[in-house]
Amino acid sequence: MTDSAETSVCVIIAAKNAGDTIGLAIQSALREPEVAEVVVIDDGSTDGTAAIAARADDGSGRLIIREFEKNRGPAAARNHAIEISAAPLIGILDADDFFFPGRFKLLLANDDWDFVADNIAFVNADTVPDAHSRLDHFDAKPRFLDLVAFVEGNISKRGVRRGEIGFLKPLMRRSFLEAHGLRYNETLRLGEDYDLYARALAKAARYKIIHSCGYGAVVRGDSLSGRHRTEDLRRLYEADRAILAKGGLPAPDAAAIRRHERHVRDRYELRHFLDIKSQSGLAAAASYALRHPFAIPAIAGGIFADKTERFRKVGSPIAHSGANGLRYLLQAAPE
Repeated sequence: MTDSAETSVCVIIAAKNAGDTIGLAIQSALREPEVAEVVVIDDGSTDGTAAIAARADDGSGRLIIREFEKNRGPAAARNHAIEISAAPLIGILDADDFFFPGRFKLLLANDDWDFVADNIAFVNADTVPDAHSRLDHFDAKPRFLDLVAFVEGNISKRGVRRGEIGFLKPLMRRSFLEAHGLRYNETLRLGEDYDLYARALAKAARYKIIHSCGYGAVVRGDSLSGRHRTEDLRRLYEADRAILAKGGLPAPDAAAIRRHERHVRDRYELRHFLDIKSQSGLAAAASYALRHPFAIPAIAGGIFADKTERFRKVGSPIAHSGANGLRYLLQAAPE
């Protein structure tokens, strides 16, 4: 790509009660010369997030802020941002994260993709100021994901170090989303990114990954992304079922989606059982299990794994250590 009009980026930030972090996120996006728009959707905040976001405006006219009166979830916020923006490339930035300088220059070095993602560095909140100076420099080592590899990368296995590919924050071509009628599933508040990317790959999207790192994910103990409801798990496995119901997938792709659906459904069954036990007692939970015998293996296996986890040495499930003390989503050797 050489035409700046074709390489301009809209950065979307869905924010709820992000007053403490939204300024850094916006500043890191506006710093990038390829960014033509930064669209902040205040998703029903009660802490003045929108007003605080406005203070980060650099006067370039690129910052757009809209407010939802009531919380509608990240999928709805991102869809609204897509509708009111125009740049041909769309990037997602969480309201408590940031971009490292020069991120988009590396992502836009080639144009052989519909989605392109880079590595993520996990940064403790108290070390954000010096994170760039400690960033490891990786060989790009570009590769393309197919649907099977993407889905398998989102199935967790206890005690196995993995890179959860659904956490990646790719740039997306607006033209591909428009051509295939793709938007975020607004019924989801967990896995909305996974679902969109899976549906795009089912439409033969070219999803490219490079191992150089341009995205900083800030690690906080009170992060909203670390919490979800039992109902969110149900909606996520139902989203997998919706993909399968459309049909037309090659057998390996359909099999991978079914594996992910079972994985999430098992997590749901365990959580649902524990919810009943907490709310109504062990007898009610046991009664549920007996009425749903298909759920018993997931419940029993999950309880056993939880009880024995302290006897097993388990490494970090999603992060790989670099040479300079940062942790990364994708495993790669520094240059």
